[in-house]
Amino acid sequence: MQDTLTVILAGGMGSRLSPLTDDRAKPAVPFGGKYRIIDFTLTNCLHSGLRQILVLTQYKSHSLQKHLRDGWSLFNPELGEFISVVPPQMRGGGKWYEGTADAIYHNLWLIDRSCAKYVVVLSGDHIYRMDYAAMVKEHKRTGAKLTIACMEVPHSEAHQFGIVDTDESGEIVHFIEKPIDPPSIPSKPDHSLASMGIYVFDADVLKECLQADAATTNSSHDFGKDIIPKLIETRDVFAYRFCGELGRVAKDCYWRDVGTIDSYYQANMDLLEAVPPMNLYQRDWAIRTYEPQYPPARTVSSATGNEGIFINSIISDGVVNAGGSVQRSIISPSVVINDGATVVDSILFNHVEIGEGCQIRNCIIDKHVVVPANTRIGYDKHEDAKRFHLSPNGTVVVPESYRFD
Repeated sequence: MQDTLTVILAGGMGSRLSPLTDDRAKPAVPFGGKYRIIDFTLTNCLHSGLRQILVLTQYKSHSLQKHLRDGWSLFNPELGEFISVVPPQMRGGGKWYEGTADAIYHNLWLIDRSCAKYVVVLSGDHIYRMDYAAMVKEHKRTGAKLTIACMEVPHSEAHQFGIVDTDESGEIVHFIEKPIDPPSIPSKPDHSLASMGIYVFDADVLKECLQADAATTNSSHDFGKDIIPKLIETRDVFAYRFCGELGRVAKDCYWRDVGTIDSYYQANMDLLEAVPPMNLYQRDWAIRTYEPQYPPARTVSSATGNEGIFINSIISDGVVNAGGSVQRSIISPSVVINDGATVVDSILFNHVEIGEGCQIRNCIIDKHVVVPANTRIGYDKHEDAKRFHLSPNGTVVVPESYRFD
């Protein structure tokens, strides 16, 4: 779609996902063994035919930039295709981005230079499949100035989202950001219609409203809080139903905001269900990523006679299981599991080594950690909390390059 520019917001701090975001941007956090979170949004762009993409970065962006360079340098600039990483340009008097809308406002010059008629605005930190081309087509059909992707959420969870109210034609008549008492869908009183933070703008309207917002002194420069409520009052704003009848992945209803340790952990564990709600093996919508040249994974019989075993787990390239037992876990590339170790309900990042006789349960272990022999993690909350981050649901997070005493 040569008339459409895509802007991916990938500069948030992701503080709720600490310590996984202490040294990397949230979109660069590993997911599902071999992927990064941003791979899911970029894959949606690739399959949707969106080939002109700006990725706006800010905090701790080196890992993200390296991943995009190594894994996503596939578009042809001779055909007008590109993925460009755009760090803060300090074009607004030396300021950092101060909100989602402000980030795009400071890069309006790139939108002008693109000559795009439409701008798709996405977040780089959600896990889902979606055909954006169908949404852009619907935006053009309705004549909307802004189209917002929406999904149904339980009324009990609706206070976490921007909630929309539509008329019979799908036009949005009200938008409330994270309301205390969210309005319900008339036909489904136990559900509300929530914004997914996915927008299609007419480019001229986006430029106009961002310039007006920048001139407002008391604005937080946020799409949900400032831009959308004002735009609804003056322009045609329509809702686009996620998991509807349109698009190549219609009825693919899985969407997760992996903004906390517990939501991130659960989204990974969802991949281990007998019928995963997010099917990584869908051939016509394969998830793309950067894959280093690791050897195949293997199991080894140890000197003591233990067989390396995997039960209901995801195993990446370069993994060596030398007599350990792995159950219901996600193992990233180049992990070593030594004799007699057990790993249960856990996520191990790249280049982790689990020593002999270790017992690891309900853990996320970040990369470059060597766990000494006979260490137990995930069995005593009080002891774990003395050394590591413990999530509200009890998941233990061992930070990157942690050194044991």
